[in-house]
Amino acid sequence: MDHTENLQGARRAVFTARHLTKTYQMGDVEVPALRDTSLELFAGEFLVVLGPSGSGKSTLLNILGGLDVPTTGELQFCDHNLTNAGDAELTLFRREHVGFVFQFYNLVPSLTARENVALVTEIAADPMSPDEALALVQLSERADHFPAQLSGGEQQRVAIARAVAKRPSVLLCDEPTGALDVHTGKIVLGVLDELNRTLHTTIAVITHNVAIAKMADRVVYMHSGRIAAIEVNAVRASADSLEW
Repeated sequence: MDHTENLQGARRAVFTARHLTKTYQMGDVEVPALRDTSLELFAGEFLVVLGPSGSGKSTLLNILGGLDVPTTGELQFCDHNLTNAGDAELTLFRREHVGFVFQFYNLVPSLTARENVALVTEIAADPMSPDEALALVQLSERADHFPAQLSGGEQQRVAIARAVAKRPSVLLCDEPTGALDVHTGKIVLGVLDELNRTLHTTIAVITHNVAIAKMADRVVYMHSGRIAAIEVNAVRASADSLEW
């Protein structure tokens, strides 16, 4: 049994997407962002979606996370069919199952790190405490600091703590190191890798940074709104071994 078969055989599919398309209407012009895309994301997997700007990777991530809906195609999350889900159902899906990490941290400036994380724990069904979540990202000593008192990397780690505090089934990360220097980016990627390995959180990272692909179980290459190729890494590289 090769690595791909082992990965798929040992893990259930969290997401199953079939023939997804997304077309945006720009005046009289239809702009295809996603074309006939089929993909499975497995429980406990670290997936990297790689592609240049405009390749469709953010569109795919937004559809998986319930922030957008496909024009055509089918999307299943575990036992939930999200294909025809309405706004209320998608809101509940995001709240209960998905954590998001974006390139820009979206922290509330007037709240401390602990209070920013608490925004999520107050509405989650079975959350960690804010202090537990901050400890996971090695920021216990910064819990009472405001965003302006934190470095960019520390702010991103607070954003990750906020995302994982509600114990999501899947963590979706859109260019999480895009605003960071190499050293700080490696620290953030190391946190994501540790969360994947210790909590077994399913993680999908979209990026244009080819180096990050070495960290993944699988790498999905996107181009012009389509999946161009999917590769399996026999061995996952550590974050601190990456160079870019």
